[in-house]
Amino acid sequence: MQSVRQIAEGIVAREGGFVDDPADPGGATKHGVTIHTMRRLGLDLDGDGDVDVADVHRIDRKLATDIFVRHYFEGPGLSRLPGCVQPSVFDMYVNAGANAVKILQKLLGDMGQRVSVDGIVGPQTVGAAELCAAAAPRHFADAYGIARRNYYYRLGDARPTMRKYCQRTDGGKGGWITRAEDFITPRYHLTAAEHKRRVATWA
Repeated sequence: MQSVRQIAEGIVAREGGFVDDPADPGGATKHGVTIHTMRRLGLDLDGDGDVDVADVHRIDRKLATDIFVRHYFEGPGLSRLPGCVQPSVFDMYVNAGANAVKILQKLLGDMGQRVSVDGIVGPQTVGAAELCAAAAPRHFADAYGIARRNYYYRLGDARPTMRKYCQRTDGGKGGWITRAEDFITPRYHLTAAEHKRRVATWA
């Protein structure tokens, strides 16, 4: 089983280098660390008294990994979740913040557990997740990955500017979809035809 740091290093590798996409609400980003996160943490890396794009450029892989472990895994209490879903929830937390936990809580509700959908990893969520994991750990992990994938598609349905993250220019699966499927057993991956049908209304 991968360590938390190894999972974080994998997230950094998936996130890539510096980007500043006007359509991305995260703003300027490097190795997955957004300028908004840096401002929240007060990371003035060039010491000029403010946190701006120049500071984003200074983020390296080690610092990004440290930030993710401390503020996106330990901070929100993801270590309390069953090991079978920790990697995917952690990856999603870096990508979508507390929505990662809300997706889990909604899934737990769909699986018959009584859980508040508040984005907080509390005793209720931990207990419900442990019950589902004990019954069928691989099924639970796959179900969470599929719920992530559905969340991304729904974002594309609602926000045309987000569709490029779900669908490549050639019509294939975009980065968000392949990212979710990295945590899903291959037999549950969508085929190219299934993906095409799912986004058919976006044309």
